[in-house]
Amino acid sequence: MTSVDHSRSAPSWRRVEIALIDTARRLRNAFDHRLAELDLNLNQASLLAFVNDFGGTNQTELAELVGVGRASCGAMIDQLEARGLVTRNPDPHDRRVWLVGITDEGSALVQRFYAVDECFRQEIRHGISREERQQLATLLERLGTNVDAILQTPNPQKKSSVSDRSE
Repeated sequence: MTSVDHSRSAPSWRRVEIALIDTARRLRNAFDHRLAELDLNLNQASLLAFVNDFGGTNQTELAELVGVGRASCGAMIDQLEARGLVTRNPDPHDRRVWLVGITDEGSALVQRFYAVDECFRQEIRHGISREERQQLATLLERLGTNVDAILQTPNPQKKSSVSDRSE
């Protein structure tokens, strides 16, 4: 009996990495679908919730938290500010910086977001036990550690392709 390397024999659409990327994309789309009733997307809702829970925060920190660039974050803040959900206030410690704060209307919308989030989490967890979710979380954390290690090391293919061109 021979051992089969399933990572190479499986079609690309069946590999765990592709399944993970596809599921993450669909999860994001489903979250945005549920948040449409609030006229928000996940990035906007996350930003509002963070500011609601932790108080005034500068644009750079919010961009890092949400996982977008500073310019994209600024555009998002502009949209939320135009809707009366957030305000920009001068940082008392640094005149060059604006702190994003939340309005009463924004805080009320965050409470509605929390209700949608709770319902959504129940829907996506349907048929998956707590033990299975914990196992999945552990595996994803290990996978994330491996990804972080890759991002901290030079790309070996890049090195060889540069030397190949110089010869």
